[in-house]
Amino acid sequence: MDFHYDPIPLPHRQNLSDEKSLEEAKAYFDFIQQRHTIRDFTDQPVSREVIETCLRAAGTAPSGANHQPWHFACVSDPDTKKKIREAAEAEEREFYGGKAGDEWLDDLSKLGTDANKPFLETAPWLIAIFVERYGMDEEGNKTKNYYTSESVGIATGFLINALHRAGLATLTHTPNPMKFLNEILGRPSSERPYILLVAGHAAEDAQIPRAATIKKPLEKIASFI
Repeated sequence: MDFHYDPIPLPHRQNLSDEKSLEEAKAYFDFIQQRHTIRDFTDQPVSREVIETCLRAAGTAPSGANHQPWHFACVSDPDTKKKIREAAEAEEREFYGGKAGDEWLDDLSKLGTDANKPFLETAPWLIAIFVERYGMDEEGNKTKNYYTSESVGIATGFLINALHRAGLATLTHTPNPMKFLNEILGRPSSERPYILLVAGHAAEDAQIPRAATIKKPLEKIASFI
């Protein structure tokens, strides 16, 4: 990819009135507050084309020097999902067995989570998101990437939003460590597992913890100077 500066006119420009901007902002808030992290999925298939389109949206995210240091390994194969579940639950048993510490486990108790992760097999798609710690040029030399975690975090947010817009539910799963994902999915050592994103349709009897519906008010998360 050629990164030399070559400016072009802004392809898409908006200039909304304050009234229209507020209308759009409120509409987006109404939409995004309907998104909930769930752990109860159906096995209803989701087409690859839907996932691909959402990934294209994620790929539009800004990144350090536009290096786009992310890779999305998308898994629908049942055998691979089973391997991921087994490896993830092995790590989670250690985590919930005391590795996390009492304070962390006490906070998690409000969310009702434990080491059992059946959704890793039930949901139609697992998207393992990797941070590309460094790149490789055509001669096989390492190239530097910048703000990798920040860049991949933004792209992940774009992806979650796109999946929600597509009518799908998601769960961000982060067993620690996650190096087993490199081995199972055949990803190189230059990539670091970031999040295992579960995607699919919510079960009819899906539930969410009441604690997860409590969000900090605006005055607690923002200041205006």
